[in-house]
Parts: sequence; C-alpha cells; structure tokens
Amino acid sequence: MRLWYQSFVDEENGATYWKYLRAHLAQIADPGTEIEVHGITPYDSYAHPIVEMRCAREVICNAVRAERAGYDAFIIGHFQDAGLYECRSVVDIPVVSLGEATMLHACTLGQRSGIVTINRRFIPWFRHQIGKYGLGERVTSVHAMQFEPGQVLAAFGSEERLEAVRALFEEQARPLVDQGVEVLIPGGGIPMLLFSQLIEHRVGEAPVINGIPITVKAAETAVKLKRQNGLSVSRVAEYVKAPDEIIEEFMSHPKGL
Repeated sequence: MRLWYQSFVDEENGATYWKYLRAHLAQIADPGTEIEVHGITPYDSYAHPIVEMRCAREVICNAVRAERAGYDAFIIGHFQDAGLYECRSVVDIPVVSLGEATMLHACTLGQRSGIVTINRRFIPWFRHQIGKYGLGERVTSVHAMQFEPGQVLAAFGSEERLEAVRALFEEQARPLVDQGVEVLIPGGGIPMLLFSQLIEHRVGEAPVINGIPITVKAAETAVKLKRQNGLSVSRVAEYVKAPDEIIEEFMSHPKGL
C-alpha cells in the first residue's frame, strides 16, 4: 500500500519537523504500507484563510498527481483540511484528512471534545469545519495559543521549548476541561506531532489525542475496504466527480490565477 501524505510544510523550512514526521509515520504504519511525505512551497507559515486557499489549490492538484502515480490513498496531513471536499470530487482513491478523521474519532472517546489551536486566527476556520462536519454538539469549544506555524516548528529537538508549548496548551485546555470537555484535540499536525513525544498526555482526566496515527489508520482502512468490496465516496451530491476535461483545465491553469 502506498500513501501520499500531504504536509503544508516544505522540507526546506521544516527539515527537523519532516525528520520527526517521517519517523513517526514509519512507526505507526502497518507492515507493507509505504508513506511518502510531500510538502507545499511556499509553506503554510502564516495563519490566515487566504493562505489556506492558496495551499488548497496545490493540494487538489497533488491529489490528482497521486492517483495518476499509483498511490492507493491521499492523506491531507493538515488539520484545517483545505481542499478536502474538492479532492474527493476529482479522484477515485480514498482521501482522508487530519481534521475530519481526528474529530470523528474523538466522538468515540467522549461526548464533548474541544480544540486548542496555535493561533486565534484559526478559530473561525475551525468553527466552519465543525459546522461542515455536523459536529456542533460534539466538538463544543475552540481555544487558541498564540503562535505562527513556523514558531511551533522551532520546538522540535528542544525539550525546553516542548515543555513551554505544552504549558501554554494546558493553560488554554484547563478551562475547557473545567467546563466539561472530555477530549482535547491539538488543532494542527505540528502540535500533534510535537506532543506525540509525551506518553499518555492528559489535562486532568481528559486525553490529548494525536490525530496523525488516527488519520493514517483511517486511510489504511479505506484502502482495505475499497480493495475488499469497492467501497468509496458517494457521487450523489457533495462529491460528484468533475468531468475529465474540467480536471485537466484545472491542472493546467497557472497557479494563482
């Protein structure tokens, strides 16, 4: 099984992050599963919807490239899931995303979940995601630390900086737990990977979940089910597949236009 893991960080600007990510993916993958990490240049270095939109276009093109190159599934390793629905409407391989898979799995661990993201500017985006997934009664709260994505990257390889980010996360998470939130979700692949170094990470009795292995296992399961009985996305409404000529037009159009 070959999986394309689409990061929103490029290797040049996130070399240490990529090193940790590749090691983590190799550790959690099933025997026989090959996961290749791909980035976006310029990477998602600033928390803003316009950056998400710019990255989404490249993600959609990369999903098509992944399918044509023979990958079995496409993973959007970015919590904001930019381009997710569009990817599913242009390829037949499974498309699994970090934000959606993590939030859905959190519903199996507790009745109320809360997200702690790295930057306040992501809060409206997450609220839109929660509504889009129909999880307004399950993912009930969103709090934020105050980092740009590139600043959190600097915490990899430093126990002191890891502890500083953990303390800031707990500062925002503690009020959520006090209000009855049962499951805590770090709002991003970067903090999830950073906190994967912490064993049985909890705030009070609330688990802090790492969505990366959840998403990888969801992708592996989707591939196995497709191989077993052909199960794939509905083409009735949201994921109606675009005609081939429309996909080609999208792929050939200059970036940014």
